[in-house]
Formats: sequence, C-alpha cells, structure tokens
Amino acid sequence: MAEIAVRILEKRWLEPLPACEGLARTAIETALQQLDMLQPELEVSLALADDETIRALNRDYRHKDSPTNVLAFPAPPNLMPEGPRLLGDIILAFETVSAEAEAQSKSLSNHLQHLVVHGLLHLLDFDHGTDEDASKMEQLEKQILQQLDVPDPYEQQAPEMMEMSRG
Repeated sequence: MAEIAVRILEKRWLEPLPACEGLARTAIETALQQLDMLQPELEVSLALADDETIRALNRDYRHKDSPTNVLAFPAPPNLMPEGPRLLGDIILAFETVSAEAEAQSKSLSNHLQHLVVHGLLHLLDFDHGTDEDASKMEQLEKQILQQLDVPDPYEQQAPEMMEMSRG
C-alpha cells in the first residue's frame, strides 16, 4: 500500500464532507491500483487547503495571481535508489472546489475525488496541454472515477466548465 499523507489545512472541508480524508485516500489508492502502481514504496502528499493558500502557491510557482481548484507539484526524480519514491504534492482549494461543484450541479464528494485523481495524474506526468493529451488524461480519469462510482465529470459539464477544469 502506498503511503498517503493527507493534511486538512482548511477546516471548512469537514463541514460538508466529514469523510473528506477517506474520500481522498480512496481516490489516490484506486488511481494507483488502476495504473498498476499501488506499491508500498510510493508516497503522495495531499493538502486540503483554501483559496488564499492556493492563490499564493499559484502566484509563486506558476506566476498566476489567482486561486485555482487543484495544484500538483511533482517531486524531483528520486536520487536515492533505496527508500520510498515521493510522487509529489496535491493541493485543493475549498472555496473554488465548492463553487465549481455547485455551479456544475455535482456533489462535493464526487468533485473532490475527481480533482484528487486529476492532481495525481499530473504527478505521474499526464497533462492536458494539447487536445490529444487532454483526451488521454480525461479517458484515464473517467476509468478511475468509474471504479469509485463517480459519474463522468466531463459529460455533466457545459464546454466552458470543461475548460475551467482543465486550467
């Protein structure tokens, strides 16, 4: 089993989703299992934060002074041949994720799991910079989310909302 560290930095996650930590862990484990990567030597860090935290990280590391739903920071290649392999950090912003879920008529739990899977795929070098890459990433997300009984997040969205999710 992979080592999954979940930190709840914003307590508002717990109000609508008391099980947010378990939902996030299950999403990561399911994704790693689907990718045949569920190994004890892997480590993933997830922070459930707020817009202010995400905005600062987005500004400092991506030069975009605005909040976003999820950020993923892949770890540098493991320089040590022994020991765990840190995949990286995933951070979600409560206000943005909640607002998107409401605007897209999705449950917050489903949207949380989708964005955790999305962030994990970024840690594994998947991207959506081109239409072809976006299509591959979305198909993989849908396969993983199906295992979690989460409806296809792209089928439920208007085209402008899909672009927001890809941002």
